[in-house]
Amino acid sequence: MASITKDTIIGDILDMDETTAPYFVEMGMHCLGCPSARGETLEQACAVHGVNADELVEKINQHLSK
Repeated sequence: MASITKDTIIGDILDMDETTAPYFVEMGMHCLGCPSARGETLEQACAVHGVNADELVEKINQHLSK
């Protein structure tokens, strides 16, 4: 499985593994089907929602490695 970075587009992450959706919902992204949400980078979404991007990248990469 590929790893993600802060520059990875959220839609690409969800397409890679839809079981990552709860990580985004947990940070306040409740409209994962919206074009704007799917087109943001992970870093952009974290900035908007006040989440540490490095921590989320680590969490998602750990999840993807399982």
